[in-house]
Formats: sequence, C-alpha cells, structure tokens
Amino acid sequence: MDIRAAIVEALDRPMVIRPLTIDAPRAGELLIRLVATGVCHTDATMWQQGVPVPQPVVLGHEGAGIVEQVGEGVTDICPGDPVVMSYNSCGTCPTCCSDHSSYCHDFFPRNFFGTRPDGSSALKAPDGSPVFANIFGQSSFATHAICHVRNAVVVPRDLDLRIAGPLGCGILTGAGAVMNALKVQPGQSVVILGAGSVGLSAIMAARVVGAASIIAIDLNPDRLALAAELGATLTINGQSENPVARVLDMLPAGVDFAIDCTGLPAVIQQGIAMLGVRGTCGIVGAAAPGTMVQADVSHIMSGGRTIRGIVEGDADPKSFIPHLVALHRAGQFPFDRLIRFYPFDAINDAFHDAESGAAIKPVLLFD
Repeated sequence: MDIRAAIVEALDRPMVIRPLTIDAPRAGELLIRLVATGVCHTDATMWQQGVPVPQPVVLGHEGAGIVEQVGEGVTDICPGDPVVMSYNSCGTCPTCCSDHSSYCHDFFPRNFFGTRPDGSSALKAPDGSPVFANIFGQSSFATHAICHVRNAVVVPRDLDLRIAGPLGCGILTGAGAVMNALKVQPGQSVVILGAGSVGLSAIMAARVVGAASIIAIDLNPDRLALAAELGATLTINGQSENPVARVLDMLPAGVDFAIDCTGLPAVIQQGIAMLGVRGTCGIVGAAAPGTMVQADVSHIMSGGRTIRGIVEGDADPKSFIPHLVALHRAGQFPFDRLIRFYPFDAINDAFHDAESGAAIKPVLLFD
C-alpha cells in the first residue's frame, strides 16, 4: 500500500516527507496505522550518524497506532487493537529468556541495522528501490509501519494514543532505570543528572517508589522548575553551582543512586563522585562509540561502588508499559506533562525544538 514517510537522505540535510510503498505483514509481523510518534534524542543521534545507520532510512521508534493487518502466526494481537511500539528483540537468546530483553544479544541488528533479519526492507521508493526501515523494529516516522509481535504492546482502547508513543522508549527508559534496573527503595536517595524526558520520567518514578531525596541537576531553569513540580526534593543548576559539592553538603555520606541521562563523560564523573558507600551510578544517556570516562579507582573500590549501563530501563515492554499506564491513570505518573504536539509535516521543527530545549518530548500527530 502507499504511505507517506519522513526520510533521512543524508546527515547534513533536513528530513523529507515522500510517498513510499509498504509491504503486507509477513509471519510474526503487524501493519500499524500510526496515530502519533515521539521524537527521541536517539533518533537525532542516528540521523547524525552518532550511532551509524544506513541511509536513506526512515527513523522513529516511539510509535502508537492501530493494528490494520496481522501476519501469519499472530494470534494474540488483532486488527483494530491499539498498540504502543517499543524496541525489538529476538526472544530466544539467554538474556531474552531471562526476562532482560533490552540486553538482547541481537539488539543492534534488530534495532539499528535498517533491515529485517533476512536483510530485506518493508519500504520501497516509487522506483522500486529499497528504503531502509525496521529501526527499533518499527520506523514510525511514517503514516504506517511494519513492526513485530514482540515489540507491539496492546494498550487499553480508551487510552489517548496521542500521548502513548513515548512510553515505548524515553518514558520507559527513565522510569525503568529507577524501578527495574536500580530498584530504588523507599527512603533511599537518588540524583538524576539531566532533566529531559528520560530524567523527568526517572524523577516521577522515584517519587512513586518513595525515595526520600530526589535531586535533579540540569542547566535549564524551566526544566528544573518542572522537576520540582514532578517530585524533585532539590534542584541544582549545574551552570551556576557545583553539583558535587552541593549534593555532598546536603548528604555528606553520598547518595544511594546516581542516574546519568546525558551521556557526557564530565557529568558521569560527577555522578560517580556523589555516590555513597555501595552506591550505584547508572548510565542511561547514549554516547558515541569510543567515548571514555575517567573515575577514581580507589573511590569505587574502597566503597564497593558500582557503575552500570542501563538500556531501555531494563524493562519488558509487555508488562512495564501497562504498569506505567496504570500509574498514569491513578494520577501518580503524569508523563503527559512532558509532551508538546507537532503535525507530522513539522517533523524538522520538532527536532529543532528538542535540540534547543524548547520542547521536552515532541510528539508528531498524523491525520
């Protein structure tokens, strides 16, 4: 069928919306009509080849929409079902089998290589040439997307799909870092470095689990003000204050957890320096391959401190997205406050506003 999609043709050019054709779903696949899709920093990173992906390519990995067709063998999802699309995984490797699919042994091929596992693409240009797709098993910067039964999560029919897409990545990542990966407990302390959509989601999750001290660090005063409204007990402007000194002045023994949402080595080092005995620094923010971090080995070793990576909040989307929806409905997780809507045709404006900080979580709406 004919669709419209935003195509990255080169890293130094704006995305262009063009007509394409999309395949019918194969075995284990779904055809989704997009209602909305979030714009994530990882999309910008792929666009600029910080994480190399083939071009021309259709990006997008926070899609929400309605199932129009299902492929052979799909029995638990039906046409008409509303779904949120998340990351893709194989389902058979040791980490998938141990309920840690965000560390799938095939994570990069299934999410960044731009093709199905057999090397094919579901998208073609009018002249028949292939356009790379299958980014995060979806490529949702399009009116329709092919995704896989593993990365489609059925959500309640009365859920507003316009806000649901970011649950598939950015919101899931921040909340999951707190609830799944680090398992923050009531009364503990957590510092969040970077108050974008991921960091603010971590702050909301920290409040839900009952953390006693929730410290937000950012350079943007508006985002720090929102962080305070969403649950931060202390906000620190990293441009005008020394974050490490301020945190250790308040909590001389250090914090239980630090969550870096920036991917910047200097900021990660600040998070490590804030850790108390047996504290953990979780690295959530993406960085280019080869990015190095320096750390005081004595500080880490003598206090039993830990540095760990966190991908997609260590979350199983099939169970964690419904959990976040339930928290939102209970008024405990107001992630919709992070969202700013844009029409699909304004996709380049949405990326510009995300980069400048004018928007925390842009979401594209389709007719």
